[in-house]
Amino acid sequence: TFSNYSSTLLFSTPTMLRTAIAAPRALARATGIRRLGYHPSASHIDTPDNTVETKFDFTEENYIAVNKILSKYPNNYKQSAIIPLLDLAQRQHGGWLPVAAMDKVAKVVDVAPVRVYEVASFYTMFNREKVGKYFMQLCGTTPCMICGSEDIKKAIQDHLGLKAGQESTED
Repeated sequence: TFSNYSSTLLFSTPTMLRTAIAAPRALARATGIRRLGYHPSASHIDTPDNTVETKFDFTEENYIAVNKILSKYPNNYKQSAIIPLLDLAQRQHGGWLPVAAMDKVAKVVDVAPVRVYEVASFYTMFNREKVGKYFMQLCGTTPCMICGSEDIKKAIQDHLGLKAGQESTED
């Protein structure tokens, strides 16, 4: 799979952010229904190997790495380990992060799962869907474009015969 780097602006104004926060509360007041937790179901599509019920746990070897990562941060700043723990989970799970892995990271650092989803969805280095055996990303920010990323992108596309977002069928 070949993809361009891109970032997403979720809320462009403070008013939009306040509205997004207030809307679920207003719905709960109007219907009497409360959500007990948050899952990224609005942006998550279930697949047989990635549902809310899917199980994930670190291997014994990776629990050693988890403890080593956590030891770098004071106890009241465990959430600072979210990025390296997501990276570890992604490497363990074959290059992508299922919802269960993000939930596990949230438990390890003792934060609400949404905090981990925010990080995983913000950084393009985290793949929330399966990727191919060889996954390529190319920076498309302005500094990278100035340094020639468009030429590199063209060379990759010409050599592989793929455009951004496409997959090859070859191994």
